[in-house]
Amino acid sequence: MQFHFIANEAVASTSARTLPVIDPSDGQPFDELQRGNAADIDAAVRAARRCFEGAWHRLGAAERGRLLYRLSQKIAEHVDELTLLEQRDCGKPVSQARADALALARYFEFYAGACDKLHGETIPYQDGYSVFTWREPHGVTGHIIPWNYPMQIFGRSVGGALAAGNACVVKPAEDACLSLLRVAQLAAEAGFPAGAINIVTGYGHEAGDALARHAGIDHISFTGSPRIGTLIQQLAAERHCPVTLELGGKSPQIVFGDADLGAALPVLVNAIVQNAGQTCSAGSRVLIQRDIYELLLERLGHAFEALRVGPAAMDLDVGPLIRQTQQQRVWDFLSDAQHAGIPMVAQGVVVDEAPESGFYQAPTLLRDVPPGHRLAQEEVFGPVLAAMPFGDEDDAVALANATPFGLAAGIWTTDGARQFRMARRVRAGQVFINNYGAGGGVELPFGGMKSSGYGREKGFEALYGFTTLKTVAVRHG
Repeated sequence: MQFHFIANEAVASTSARTLPVIDPSDGQPFDELQRGNAADIDAAVRAARRCFEGAWHRLGAAERGRLLYRLSQKIAEHVDELTLLEQRDCGKPVSQARADALALARYFEFYAGACDKLHGETIPYQDGYSVFTWREPHGVTGHIIPWNYPMQIFGRSVGGALAAGNACVVKPAEDACLSLLRVAQLAAEAGFPAGAINIVTGYGHEAGDALARHAGIDHISFTGSPRIGTLIQQLAAERHCPVTLELGGKSPQIVFGDADLGAALPVLVNAIVQNAGQTCSAGSRVLIQRDIYELLLERLGHAFEALRVGPAAMDLDVGPLIRQTQQQRVWDFLSDAQHAGIPMVAQGVVVDEAPESGFYQAPTLLRDVPPGHRLAQEEVFGPVLAAMPFGDEDDAVALANATPFGLAAGIWTTDGARQFRMARRVRAGQVFINNYGAGGGVELPFGGMKSSGYGREKGFEALYGFTTLKTVAVRHG
């Protein structure tokens, strides 16, 4: 049985209700979570407020940094434990779950070093005045974290908020809570004061809604769907609460005829099958110049046919999807493609060892996807790659920008001038040239344009979003 984590204590929900924890690899429950409600959220917000106005507020920036660094070390010491929790809770293959745990440690290491480097400015002004700015934390920040990368998104969101001096209330997705509850315990062991990190588990329409509505929340960070992002904006706007939103993408990888296909091929594949395609920045569209369209599709087809899907513990190329409803969503997209006559080039293989009760989907490569079809417009959130041909640069830009989203883009070309032209013209918050993801560096600001949201997390830029700027003007004669 798992409990909320409030003010460094394990706390049962006032609802006296629980939720099952399901292993996506076999579809079976193996633990229980608290089903949080508005009263639980209120208790967490009150604990965070006490901490922010008390022990946390009194800490100097350097000491706050030392606490974050101690947490980073604690996470590094418990990587194996966190890997196992994430593997079973989320269905991630072992190597992917471990990479997430290591990334989490790196986030807190990075933000530990940033705490005492968040400086203000002096502003030249009229004679007789000294004017300066400083950055202050919002106060209590709310964090609604999705199920696809709970550890990494906790690190980039909560890590940045804590570094800036905020106290945090976290509502993880009901499908992915175990690793974050353990990290909160590690934070207490590292010496974090009671109330600095609080976690309330439960459904989005109950605990998540209560967090978004709570008058004691001074800033909200949300990663999830555009529909829920809109609802959170509306709730926050009622009390003029700032928000940071990352709302997914339909990210293109644009491959020109002069690209190094040997270098591009494994990256194109990994960008859509990593985490079973359940990645906001997944390279889910591959736009290929016509003179190499058939050649690259053939190579991609062979690569997809070699992919193996199975239980997380087997550590294959692809694990299960998070839940049955997500599996059904992917099936619906593929059914629509079949009815529209969109050709399938290749599929991977679900291994015989995969339980029938697990939530598996073979990676699928589709070709000649019409630009207006939902496969080219909507986020599948599964291992489905849509291939589309283009002619020249203008055609590529038009296709790349022809969705509501603008989170990430990949550009594959050896023409240096084209690299910069395309990077400027593509509407995306991150653009990768002859790579995709840049190794997921925690230093790199991350966020989108258009329906992919606004604000930035990761890197030093995140600290600006988790603070408010104050101007002080002193008249001294």
